[in-house]
Amino acid sequence: MSGSEKQARPKIPRRALAGVLLLDKPLGLSSNDALTRAKRLYLAKKAGHTGTLDPLATGLLPLCFGEATKFSQDLLDADKTYEATMRLGIRTTTGDAEGEALETRDVACDEAAVIEAMKRFLGDIVQVPPMYSALKLDGKPLYEYARVGQTVEREGRQVTIHALQMIACALPLVIFRVTCSKGTYVRTLAEDIGEALGCGAHLTALRRAGVGALTLEHAVTLDELANLSEEERDARLRPVDALLSTFPAVQLNDEATKRFLHGQRLRLADIATARIEAGRVRVYAQEGGRLLGVAKAGEGVLAPERLIVTAQ
Repeated sequence: MSGSEKQARPKIPRRALAGVLLLDKPLGLSSNDALTRAKRLYLAKKAGHTGTLDPLATGLLPLCFGEATKFSQDLLDADKTYEATMRLGIRTTTGDAEGEALETRDVACDEAAVIEAMKRFLGDIVQVPPMYSALKLDGKPLYEYARVGQTVEREGRQVTIHALQMIACALPLVIFRVTCSKGTYVRTLAEDIGEALGCGAHLTALRRAGVGALTLEHAVTLDELANLSEEERDARLRPVDALLSTFPAVQLNDEATKRFLHGQRLRLADIATARIEAGRVRVYAQEGGRLLGVAKAGEGVLAPERLIVTAQ
């Protein structure tokens, strides 16, 4: 094909979509690759994800389109729920099945001992981030040090394990479900449980089942998306405020809406018919129920944080 023919090829117009796609990410695909494929299917102008899943992990990956990208941080900060399988008795270089075996030990525990060990990790715990992670030291991801055989000091970080439940046990394999705070490494949790049992462990499978209030229940795969019409694909997008469902809602009249969209702080006494607790809220226009953005309530005022200026 000549250069002039290449130049003559018309560009495919991109669409200004706004919404949230609950994607069921497949095994072996990076989060960025999954985002790129979904963005291409939707012909979307702007899209982003809400925190990565490792290629060896599957499950819920919420993707944000258009105005929804303004609120992706709220899901980055949200609690996550995973279903995981760990293999007791073998430690690996990466803490999961992708790494090479470092050590093999006998598994002398029983199911009851595993349950008791897991109880020790409920609540606030301190985790040392794994070397095979994207955390940066001196501007370089830790995994780059690990790949050349370097181990560097990492500070422990406090995370919270809200729930930890065994689903099935067929030793040396244990399947469990965990709900945890942001920043938790489930493979590190599996390794630490293995150490508590005296035999070591590594993660063999990981599936994310929930992010904040969003779950896998209505998620769609890339293959399913590819087989839908444009109209059917669009119907899979949830509204922008699906990301904000845990925030209290506040409605504004026409005058307050105009001031809010200009970034002005509003007196709560002027806009509220009921008490508004201090904290972050989602804000709507009374007329039409349109989402306007997110604000922080406190000290008698409603202060805009992030705004939506296009019609929803």
